[in-house]
Amino acid sequence: MPSFRFKDHKTQQLSQSVGEVLSRNYSESEFFEFAPYDPTAGERGGYSNYSYWGSTLRSFAQNKVAMFFLILMVGILAFTVVEPMLPYAPEANTIYKGATNLAPCKEYWFGTNSIGQDLWSQIWSGVRTSLLIGLAVACVEAVLGVIMGVLWGYVRKLDFLFTEIYNIFDNVPQTLVVIIISYILRPGVSTMIFAMCLTSWLQTARLVRNQVLIIRDRDYNLASRCLGTTTWRIMVKNLLPYLVSILTLRMALAIPAAIGNEVFITYIGLGVPLEIPTLGNLIKAGQTVMMESTLSYQLFFPVIILSIITISFYIVGNSFADAADPKNHVK
Repeated sequence: MPSFRFKDHKTQQLSQSVGEVLSRNYSESEFFEFAPYDPTAGERGGYSNYSYWGSTLRSFAQNKVAMFFLILMVGILAFTVVEPMLPYAPEANTIYKGATNLAPCKEYWFGTNSIGQDLWSQIWSGVRTSLLIGLAVACVEAVLGVIMGVLWGYVRKLDFLFTEIYNIFDNVPQTLVVIIISYILRPGVSTMIFAMCLTSWLQTARLVRNQVLIIRDRDYNLASRCLGTTTWRIMVKNLLPYLVSILTLRMALAIPAAIGNEVFITYIGLGVPLEIPTLGNLIKAGQTVMMESTLSYQLFFPVIILSIITISFYIVGNSFADAADPKNHVK
């Protein structure tokens, strides 16, 4: 059926002299012309330029506090990587004779410890080791959590098996598992990562499973399957946006939690050996001299760096999780 539209110049004329138009008789051709016909216009009627990741980033960028901690966190991570490459950077385990327990000065920015090691290089080397543990645990937790959670939520036959596994291991404190594994195996970075990864993925899997159960049978997913959409595309387009906020929050919390576990296990003497700098080893060494006011800096600096890292990850992770939730997007 042909469609019509007002001619531009006649539209202005109508708006200026309605009374005159009503008093005279005009032909249709003076006011109307054929509108162009596009057969694909109907298919594009429901098109929206909404972008999930674009909306997520815009929402996150509006949070000034999160942006500040993101810049701070990125700066710390970048400096941790490039610090060994700087020309003045000393070796972490270098012992300087006659330089024991020196307060912070121009030569030793964070001072030295009781055996003459530079705390500046010790702390940044410890940050690298602790972040390696935290990132490794977070990545394993995310990958295993997503895979097991999707299987747990989609394959009904596996529901009983995964539920029993979860109930058994969830009632055993993770710290106790890490202590037992560290005691049985040889202490080291790989042992810490292995011990933490054994049960850390269970919480992520449970959250993913619950989310999959909620959204897998919604109308748009049923419609997608009826239209022949592949399972992979449904997962990426329909389910993944609702899982990103959960995964982001879990990874953001897993990194400081893993660092905190490493600090605690090392503090009780079952963690990484003393010759490997970690934040746990540095805090443990600083605790032995914390009662002496002139040596309290040996505990103060590692604790400050640890606090900045954990707080930054927590705030950035929570803010990005909120921004990644499609329900918070303005389309």
